[in-house]
Amino acid sequence: MAQADPSGRGPLPVPARMAGPAAPARRRGRGPLRVLLAMLLTALVVGGAVPYVAGPGRAYLSYLVLAERADAAGAERAAEQIRAAGGQVVQEYPQIGVVLAYAAGGFAQKVRGRPGVASVGATRTAPVPGPPRSVDGAGDFRAGLRGPGGSGDGGGDGDGDGGDDSTVTVPDPGERDAWNLALLGAAPGAAADTTPRSPRGPDTPGADALRRVLVAVLDSGVDDTHPDLRAAVDPKSSVSCADGRPDARTGAWRPDAGVGESGHGTHVAGIVGAARDGRGVSGVAPGVRIAAVRLLGPLGQYYAENIVCGMLWAADHGARAINNSYFADPWKYNCPDDPDQAALTAAVGRAVEYARRNGAVVVASAGNDGQDLGAARSDERSPNDRTGGAPQSRSLGPECVRLPGELPGVVTVTAVDRDGRPSVYTNHGRGRVSLAAPGGDPDGGARGAVVSDWPDGRYAALAGTSMAAAHVTGAVAVAAALHPDWDSDRLAALLATTADAACPPGPHACGDREYYGAGALVLPR
Repeated sequence: MAQADPSGRGPLPVPARMAGPAAPARRRGRGPLRVLLAMLLTALVVGGAVPYVAGPGRAYLSYLVLAERADAAGAERAAEQIRAAGGQVVQEYPQIGVVLAYAAGGFAQKVRGRPGVASVGATRTAPVPGPPRSVDGAGDFRAGLRGPGGSGDGGGDGDGDGGDDSTVTVPDPGERDAWNLALLGAAPGAAADTTPRSPRGPDTPGADALRRVLVAVLDSGVDDTHPDLRAAVDPKSSVSCADGRPDARTGAWRPDAGVGESGHGTHVAGIVGAARDGRGVSGVAPGVRIAAVRLLGPLGQYYAENIVCGMLWAADHGARAINNSYFADPWKYNCPDDPDQAALTAAVGRAVEYARRNGAVVVASAGNDGQDLGAARSDERSPNDRTGGAPQSRSLGPECVRLPGELPGVVTVTAVDRDGRPSVYTNHGRGRVSLAAPGGDPDGGARGAVVSDWPDGRYAALAGTSMAAAHVTGAVAVAAALHPDWDSDRLAALLATTADAACPPGPHACGDREYYGAGALVLPR
């Protein structure tokens, strides 16, 4: 593989009969009516049903409205201003003073500068016929809330969804050749002991301590019927935020086989916490509880409202680590001089800070574009929710950030290959990345990639910073099991300190902070 995956979002395709998920197709009509028709047809094909309420010949955009007050009172005031300007309130995020609204064109200009409103940003560039349909019994942020330390049952019911047809799967690996676990400091092979002992005593099984830890996988959905994940996924902590609203109905968090990249979240979840039972793969933290949080929407996008919804849900349900192996749509990089993009950055930033204050370490992939995040760079794909036409060719400075990976306090992860060297595709940047972890080599076939779970009880070999981030999320779970009273900053600092102490110097080792940050990930003990 000579170049990075052009999407920069998820895993890279693996040659030699291994292929990663393809980026979802983007199409655009040449006029407003054709745009709406294209969106409706796309929804019918990939989502199974039209997910929006059709308006009377109008075209709607979605907006995040940020109140000056980052609390429930601020959200209520912002909602009042939205309605006064003719917009429709779809979801309030009272935890951080943000509101999701749908409205026709010109809405942002009407609301910006109104009393109590700090900023407004359109979260998409391609219009839809109207707001998303109402969902009966979907629940809300506070429904069923248990908070940190709560217990939950693993598993789920119903049939799992399939993965992407373009992905060639591999036979059951039987937990063999776990090179990725070996790089973390564990013994090679399936018997690698990566499970921490409980703080209650050296003879207490580590699975007991890990079972009290919840991690959230914000992604394309997780197949909780997979044999490796049945005991891991906690249905009571799982949700779909695929349209910015929390939908906690049974199975809503599972992948939609009709949407591209739908198997990605299952692969990531397997790296984090697949069961150690001699079959399939073993996760970094086998025994941990996983909150499956589906962000990928019916049109194949990770919009900012989906991220905000997922981050808040995970935090409110007591997640100690939140994995983000994606970038926000529609802009690969969001620039502060654009009012829409600045508002999206602020909204996701509020959600990240809320999660961190509530005890979660927020982990994100650095991206697969091979770019220096601290230097000038180009963006040839944005906006990527268009339904046709060419993308903009943007020349960007380092002030333009990838969401959520470049936000303050986020643990941003680069990828290394089987030999511990930086993967050719990984984004990097001195002072812009936190840790390096196994991401694999797409040119190395199944042996050089990371093998993990795939929907319908299958397995796939993928490579990317998505995989690297999942290893760090699993390591955070191990650290939280060892130190249940530590806050998010202290847990993240432990991983950085451990990585730095174990890293040898040299141009292809941790002496090169541009690629490794604090160092290469090592499991805490």
